[in-house]
Amino acid sequence: MNYKNQISDRVKILLIDEDESIFYLIRRVLQRENYRLYTSTSGRSGMEMSTSICPDLILMDTQLSDMDGIGLIQWFREWTDCPILVVSGQTGYMDKVNALYAGANDYMEKPFHLQELEARIRSLTRRKFVQKDICLECGGIRFDTIKREVYAKGNKVSLTRKENGILEYLLFNIGRPVSQEELIEHVWDASVDSFSGSIRVHMSSLRRKLKAELGYDPIINKVGEGYKLREESD
Repeated sequence: MNYKNQISDRVKILLIDEDESIFYLIRRVLQRENYRLYTSTSGRSGMEMSTSICPDLILMDTQLSDMDGIGLIQWFREWTDCPILVVSGQTGYMDKVNALYAGANDYMEKPFHLQELEARIRSLTRRKFVQKDICLECGGIRFDTIKREVYAKGNKVSLTRKENGILEYLLFNIGRPVSQEELIEHVWDASVDSFSGSIRVHMSSLRRKLKAELGYDPIINKVGEGYKLREESD
């Protein structure tokens, strides 16, 4: 099952960015992944477009010449709860704080890895597009996204909410390592820091429970890169 494409071909993304080099790069990548992409090179035209298309995700830079980017985020938040992902060359921590306080859901710095951008887009839009007949699968693991139940070789595995969150995020990112910092951001909502042992404890418990049913550890820890699901047993 190509779950990524089942989601992406329904997602409407509004891209607001004046940087043409980034603008065309992002557009080419998103179109390749079959997202329904709408583009704007100014804040004001982005405002007008958003009210007509009602996007599922707003991807925007805060550095706009025709208006204040933080003000634009606040304007969006007055009428929509659509996820907002800021992609900006402003790298100061207060730039991030101000954008998040204004209502942005996530913040990436330029330059960035396109694979990470795609993963963050899927993370921000996944819950809206999960269907009752869709399960996430990898190897002998099956995750029912509606019932929030996990099965390994057909046997139900009892997981905690955090363990469920870790496994779901890894399933949404099959094929690439997920760093501890990324798990903190998307599963813990930044409530712990990277030096906390909380992630390691939950990850260890998750791996132990899955291994007991599968007969092998389905999660690889790639040193210096992160955690990755093993698609088949060795």
